[in-house]
Amino acid sequence: MKSITDAFTPVWIPAVLLVVCLGGCSPVGPDFVKPEAAQPAGWSQPAEQGLETASADMAEWWTLFDDPALNQLVETALRNNNTLEIAALRVLEARAQLGIAQGARYPQVQAAAGEATWVSPADNTGAPADFWQYGLGASVSWEIDFWGRYRRAVESADAVYLASIASYEQAKALLAAAVADSYTVMRTLEEQLAIAQENLKIQQRSYDIAAVLYRNGADSELDMQQARTLLLATEASVPSLESSLKQALNALSILLGEPPGAVASRLPKDTGIPVVPKSVAVGLPADMLRRRPDVREAELLAAARNAQVGLAEADLYPSFSLSGSIGLSAGGPGGSSFGDLFSADALAISAGPSFVWPFLNYGRIKNNVRVQDARLQQALLNYRETVLRAARETEDAMATFTGTRKQAAILKQTVVSARRSNALSTLRYQEGFSDYQRVLNSQQALFTQQQRYVNVRGENARSLIAICKALGGGWEQREDIPWLDPETVDTMRQRTDWGSLIEAAYPGSAPAGADPEH
Repeated sequence: MKSITDAFTPVWIPAVLLVVCLGGCSPVGPDFVKPEAAQPAGWSQPAEQGLETASADMAEWWTLFDDPALNQLVETALRNNNTLEIAALRVLEARAQLGIAQGARYPQVQAAAGEATWVSPADNTGAPADFWQYGLGASVSWEIDFWGRYRRAVESADAVYLASIASYEQAKALLAAAVADSYTVMRTLEEQLAIAQENLKIQQRSYDIAAVLYRNGADSELDMQQARTLLLATEASVPSLESSLKQALNALSILLGEPPGAVASRLPKDTGIPVVPKSVAVGLPADMLRRRPDVREAELLAAARNAQVGLAEADLYPSFSLSGSIGLSAGGPGGSSFGDLFSADALAISAGPSFVWPFLNYGRIKNNVRVQDARLQQALLNYRETVLRAARETEDAMATFTGTRKQAAILKQTVVSARRSNALSTLRYQEGFSDYQRVLNSQQALFTQQQRYVNVRGENARSLIAICKALGGGWEQREDIPWLDPETVDTMRQRTDWGSLIEAAYPGSAPAGADPEH
């Protein structure tokens, strides 16, 4: 009688030796080296107008504006935004893909099979009668990772997984900046609309005066028509401002994951454009590069591409496998019963090594290696380009910030002068010391300078937002895992067995500190 131990005795010793010898080889392909990228030691423009090179804490940079409404909007968006939650789900997807790559390092084929087949042979086969065939067995096949094919696959999947986390962090940083920017645009439009309404009142009074003087014969129709023209022109700007304001509110609502315009009822009225602090710490370029998630993502994607080169190179060499099967078989033309399947004579065992070497591949494998190498080089250049783009975005935002701050200081004085000029020209016109043209010019100048001043204040606040975004702020204050809405987690848990990927990370309740209303 043949036992299982006896059957495997001639095979298992060389098989184990083969695993030991072949499994410890270094993987083929290049090892990843972090690419070098040109980065300045300091900013090109000197620190001035409120920008300091002190170490910057950008975790919740929007609090620099000291605006409670803005703070609440950002926090709500970080809980409700659909695009951000999609980025979080991509992290889960990448983690599952990593699990697939890790599982491939172990026996790739593990199968149990059974059969019960009734056979009715043709009369001309010579078989005496119909019969049953029975079988029950299991097979295992393990391709040994001699050239590091599966190790490189795990390396690539791990880098992609980490890159998905960086992509989520980048989405979070961009979302916070988009909310703050839309909020600033909305507040700027509110002030512009208030200025238009204020100037309508001023111009209406001037028109009324010109109309009375014309009807009394003390002034010409020209002055009245010029006053009316200016009044109507200012009035025509109101619908455009109102439309833009509604669009800004719609954009803000969508960022918060709400229907268009829903946020309008919750916002306090006329709080003004967010106030820019007197000084802002921006750190140094090296701090910016360490903080920006898109720079980390570009580096990790290059690492993933690097591993793909080794994965492709492994196809140039033979693959070694260990295979084995054990089974029970019974039945045949001689007649047998199902119980014979479990007799000692029914046992069949096979085991041994094998290799496959696609040596005649007509250059396909080499060209695939070249494809992966070209993609690697693209990823390396993309990393360098991302570093340069990051530096440029920061420098541009700083230039805009310093320029608009200087311009705002000048325009503030301009508005004061324009108000005084309007008051004097109106008084002189009423007393008959000057013609209406001076009133017309002063009112036009007042409206124009007020609008310019509000625009520049808004641009100054938006440029600070751009600086904080360019510095990579806004993602550090987060949970250990990407945020997912509890309802999303429950839906996925009920639909699919996510195991520890969801159960451990999202145990059924919102992470600590989450707003229960959102």
